[in-house]
Amino acid sequence: MSDKRFHLVDGETAREEYRTCVDPGTAGWDHCSLRVLDLPPGRSHTFDTGDSEWIVLPLSGSCSVTCDDRTFELAGRASVFAGVSDFAYAPRDARVRIDSGTGGRFALTGARCRNRLPARYGPASGVPVELRGAGQASRQVNNFGAAHVFEADRLIAVEVLTPAGNWSSFPPHKHDEDRAGESRLEEIYYFEIAEVRGTPGIGYQRVSPSGPGSDTDVLAEVRSGDVVLIPDGWHGPSMAVPGYDMYYLNVMAGPSPERAWLICDDPAHAWVRETWADQPVDARLPFYRDPSEVEER
Repeated sequence: MSDKRFHLVDGETAREEYRTCVDPGTAGWDHCSLRVLDLPPGRSHTFDTGDSEWIVLPLSGSCSVTCDDRTFELAGRASVFAGVSDFAYAPRDARVRIDSGTGGRFALTGARCRNRLPARYGPASGVPVELRGAGQASRQVNNFGAAHVFEADRLIAVEVLTPAGNWSSFPPHKHDEDRAGESRLEEIYYFEIAEVRGTPGIGYQRVSPSGPGSDTDVLAEVRSGDVVLIPDGWHGPSMAVPGYDMYYLNVMAGPSPERAWLICDDPAHAWVRETWADQPVDARLPFYRDPSEVEER
């Protein structure tokens, strides 16, 4: 059974104009935030960034983002399964306005930070699309806000798409200690599951304790709009059920001196990586190629 501290169903964290609103105060941690904004056609939304840096990422629809006297036009996309999206970065201590003539759903991924970087536009053409794993562990990663791709002070954010019937976030891994080869990062998973023949899809997410002091224990049936919080522990697999493709947005930040995604595999299952060399990547991937260069594994 899912621990309700860590599995938040769609709408449970709604606040003011946000369909989803997770911040350090509500999550019980120090760094990561996520807001999901449903903006009707012709409407606008203004927010203050406070002590956090933010990326405004269209999940569906298009918008303009104004910050520090600059306006960025985001072409966006029809859905998270239709293509990568451009995005806008907003620094701490700023006021941001989002305007959408056609309406849409927009993710605001945030992290508390110290340094104030310039407001910037991130083009879709600059988002590397990576194919990770092989066989039934094949998945696609859109590295729009990865540490090695886009400059930020603390924030790391990527998108993962898993074809129906596949497992991703596997082998289970963790990043809850500062040590050689591992960084300490809080993490948010935000899910959207494809709807097929008018039927909303489902998926499953597992998180298990990684040792003394770790009590994050989740086995959740997730639907579109659900969130899973991962303060610590082994996370994975993320399971896409047959017939329904799975998307999740990962938001990460932590206290480690280096902004880096450094993970440790669960030693009981790490051997699975060795089998990938003899298996092809799922032929259904990538979901879309343009406009990014595709790297296999």
